[in-house]
Amino acid sequence: MTESKETNGLKQGTLNILNGIGLGVIAALVPAAILGQLMKALLGVAPAFAQTVINITIFTQSLLAAMAGFCAAYLFQMNMIQMCSVAAAAMIGSGAVTFKNGLIMVAGTGDVINIGLTITLAILLIKLIGNKLGSYTTILLPIIVLVVGGGIGLLILPYVKTVTTFIGMIVMAFTKLQPLLMGVLIGMSFAAMIVSPISSVGIAVAIGLTGVASGAANLGITGAAYTLGIMSYSVNGMGTTLAHFIGTPKIQMTNMLEKPKLFVPVLLSSALSGLLAAIFNLQGTPNSAGFGFSGLIGPLAAYAKMTPGWGSIILLTVLYVVYPVALGFFMRWLFIDRLSFAQAEDLRLEV
Repeated sequence: MTESKETNGLKQGTLNILNGIGLGVIAALVPAAILGQLMKALLGVAPAFAQTVINITIFTQSLLAAMAGFCAAYLFQMNMIQMCSVAAAAMIGSGAVTFKNGLIMVAGTGDVINIGLTITLAILLIKLIGNKLGSYTTILLPIIVLVVGGGIGLLILPYVKTVTTFIGMIVMAFTKLQPLLMGVLIGMSFAAMIVSPISSVGIAVAIGLTGVASGAANLGITGAAYTLGIMSYSVNGMGTTLAHFIGTPKIQMTNMLEKPKLFVPVLLSSALSGLLAAIFNLQGTPNSAGFGFSGLIGPLAAYAKMTPGWGSIILLTVLYVVYPVALGFFMRWLFIDRLSFAQAEDLRLEV
């Protein structure tokens, strides 16, 4: 009985941390995904306003670790001091904050894997301390959690980043394969990364993913995003459904890791999408790869590599909207309605 209770506690604790990261992703990344390209289009009309909004949303992305830490601590029913301590430690351990020549710089979202590990360390530390500090808790707890939890997170960051490097080497090997096979494997790889703690954008930039490989990455993510959104629309509502592809499908990370069978329809969708990218010679850049449909970054990067005109616009509309919508409904019919392989409830998001 005790062992079962401990197992359940460990499982719930893991889900709390993953859910916290997922909620942090929504709060930190979705604003930039939705407003980014719109504000860039408005730069010529209202430059001051548009640039201010762009700057705000870019900075907000760098707060992913703090938001994830705060959300995870909240799910553990911690008090305000504890939540703030976890958020601060997560921010330090994320790698989004760097210190050089007396300057403090904040850039990027940080390493999501290390964010999760740092949050775990901070929460374990708080649980270990408990009420031992008595009336000094308010003063000492933030110091201990920040220095010890955040410090350890900062120390292990270079080692955790080797995971990203290793995955990047595997993806780079795929780019040397026959184009159709490459498209399938790249599409699947980036779809798997986008619903995991691994940064798809970070991998793409690190290995300089370009050309058709970049296009396959974007269309693979797009296929996965539409599939997840449409398979779950009956339990998540319209706004959350749209957030899967307008924002990021990473919001489903907890459900995917808790129920690995959900990777089957996602990887099938991304494989077909990556194949289409190779067939239609869809291209992109290292900076656009890994975004999918989010913020229209994938389609716009692809259009920049195509012959301007309505033919290219129609093709991109089919590949990034018509096709993935049809694919999503087919996957819903196949895996939920026909095979009962999964349920829409498996993809419910508590936002």
